[in-house]
Amino acid sequence: MANHQSSKKRIRQDDKRRLENRYYAKTMRNAVRKLRATTDKAEVEAALPKVTSLIDKLAKKSVIHKNKAANLKSSIAMHARKVVNA
Repeated sequence: MANHQSSKKRIRQDDKRRLENRYYAKTMRNAVRKLRATTDKAEVEAALPKVTSLIDKLAKKSVIHKNKAANLKSSIAMHARKVVNA
C-alpha cells in the first residue's frame, strides 16, 4: 500500500484515467462496430468522418496505439468505399 501522499494521489489519478480510457475505447469500438454493420450509403457517409475523428483523438491521447488507429481507419474506409460504390 502507498505510504506517501504523492503516491496515494498518483493511484487516484491512475484509476480515474484508466476508467476514462476504458470508456472512450469502448465508445470507439461500438462506433466502429456500428459503422461496419451499416449498409446504408447516406449513414455511412455521415458516420465515417465522425468515427475517423474519434479514432484520431484516441490515438493522439495514447488511449489506443497509432498503428491500431491507422489499421482501424483503413478498414472502415474500405468498408465505406464498398458501400458507397455498391
